[in-house]
Amino acid sequence: MTRLKTDILIIGAGSGGLSVAAGAVQMGADVVLLEGHKMGGDCLNYGCVPSKALIASGKAAHAQRHAEQYGVANAPGTADYAAAKDHVADVIAQIEPVDSQERFEGLGVKVIREFGHFISSNEVQAGDTVIKARRIVIATGSSPLVPPIPGLENVPYETNETLFDLREPPEHLLIIGGGPIGMEMAQAHVRLGSKVTVIEGAKALGKDDPELAAVVLSSLRDEGVVIEEDAKAAEIRGKPGAIEVVTEDGRQIKGTHLLMAVGRKTNTEKLNLDAAGIETTKTGVKVDASLRTTNRKVYAIGDAAGGLQFTHVAGYHAGVIIRSMLFALPSKAKTAHIPWATYTDPELAQVGMTEAEAKKEHGSNLEVVRFHYDHNDRAIAERKTKGFIKVMVVKGRPVGASIVGYQAGELINLWALALANGMKMSQIAAMVAPYPTIGEINKRAAGAYFSPRLFDSPMVKRIVGLVQRLVP
Repeated sequence: MTRLKTDILIIGAGSGGLSVAAGAVQMGADVVLLEGHKMGGDCLNYGCVPSKALIASGKAAHAQRHAEQYGVANAPGTADYAAAKDHVADVIAQIEPVDSQERFEGLGVKVIREFGHFISSNEVQAGDTVIKARRIVIATGSSPLVPPIPGLENVPYETNETLFDLREPPEHLLIIGGGPIGMEMAQAHVRLGSKVTVIEGAKALGKDDPELAAVVLSSLRDEGVVIEEDAKAAEIRGKPGAIEVVTEDGRQIKGTHLLMAVGRKTNTEKLNLDAAGIETTKTGVKVDASLRTTNRKVYAIGDAAGGLQFTHVAGYHAGVIIRSMLFALPSKAKTAHIPWATYTDPELAQVGMTEAEAKKEHGSNLEVVRFHYDHNDRAIAERKTKGFIKVMVVKGRPVGASIVGYQAGELINLWALALANGMKMSQIAAMVAPYPTIGEINKRAAGAYFSPRLFDSPMVKRIVGLVQRLVP
């Protein structure tokens, strides 16, 4: 048995763990990193990266079929599914070196390719190595949640961890789960030539503002995605190539392939957390505002912490705990400024409070301002006029922004900046955006907040009248 001592031990080499490792080692800490599976974790290998690459393939095929609106002849846009998967693999391969064992060892991190489990409050065993650490970080991420639907164990199904290995296109893909993963993969596959039916037990995109979600769902239905809502799966039956989902209300939905996209579960079962006195909740490891667990020597970040499950949240958490671990400074994680996006076409993005949340919190102090894409000249030129932005404003400061439309995931960045820094609407309005850009939508939304104050104000009109009469 080999024994090591280190300043910081990180369990998991996904986006959060890698961010901690890179930051800590470059600032002088001794760092050991454990990874029993793939470097880069879910995001690189099964999540964000491959899904966005496949979405790009679908977008290219769709663009060919709808070129006529630009004065270019429509083309069949026939997709080669295996070649699209080669594109996905190539994208992963291009990004892999940034997350590789070789890179992190080059930075000075000791990388051990084994799963780890606690054997005491400050010791973890990985294979035949025991590591004693001053501080330990649980960054083990999450895995697809597969609910115990009767019959599921008897039929083949995919998750995001297996979907990207398929080489033959599904003739008719059934997707159980109408959240972001389900809807993104539904649109990508229908654009690549598959029939797609989404089966959602409640409302599709139900965690988003329903007004914005309706725009996305309408677009997907127009492209041929069948969306069955309030359709809780009661039984699954069939065989490879002939699968049937029976819902609680008796609907029978048939397809050739099945994708389970109902959510995520945190990866904690291998950690032996009891040995370290670490408590869990229904969603993950129990942490305080500083991301410390019930063992003060141990932190949990990213999906393991049981909160928002986004790659960029894991990266943000890394910065929070580095401040605490390396500099002994108080540091707390917040969520009000965390944005998220769904990469359908049109995209859907959110930061801060939705309209419903802001109404509940701020009541009559809330103002909601809107601006529509069809009033943006660049959107008109690009034929991307479907969508709108609405900004929730309280006493001159934005408390949330919701965007549905072209490049919504890019546009939300400005509002994330505004919320993170407590900016005012006047500061957004003061920005000069180049013309013509989609980004002008943000400035025009801020302008929509001030327009009634300037153009509908009797006081303003009286002042202007006085100036015109009295100033020579």
